[in-house]
Amino acid sequence: MGDVGGARVIAGLRDACRGLLDAAAGRFTEPPAGEWSAGQILAHVSIVSAVTIGAVSAVAAGEHTTYDNRVAQDRWTLSRIIELAGGSAGLRERIHRQGEALCTLTSALSEAELDTPVPARLVSGDAVLVDRPLPLRDLITGLAETELPGHTKQLLALRSG
Repeated sequence: MGDVGGARVIAGLRDACRGLLDAAAGRFTEPPAGEWSAGQILAHVSIVSAVTIGAVSAVAAGEHTTYDNRVAQDRWTLSRIIELAGGSAGLRERIHRQGEALCTLTSALSEAELDTPVPARLVSGDAVLVDRPLPLRDLITGLAETELPGHTKQLLALRSG
């Protein structure tokens, strides 16, 4: 079982998920031209969460894995995920369950597993942010400390009223 370090990672992830889901409740205005809608933001978060769950599961299974978020940038894929989830309410429920699953899976990992280097490619728009191995812990922490809070701010900026 993961100990203090893993517990800290999980607590941060739970807080970030809660904040994002709170921001995702309500009505939203149309985004500025070229920006993502609230639904696209939620679909993106769902895909990134699924990719992270996949990496955590692979490490737990002793498999070699990679982490690549490029599919979460594709507008067609975002639209397809919105449709498959049944819209914003379905996406919120999916993200909630994915967050719980990720926390549960992460809690089962040892410190050594959390420190497993994972070849990672992280892209935002057209910019490559990371293209090198990162410890699995850093991928999860990045989700909790950067990715989810950033999208929480985007959602709050789109909320109407």
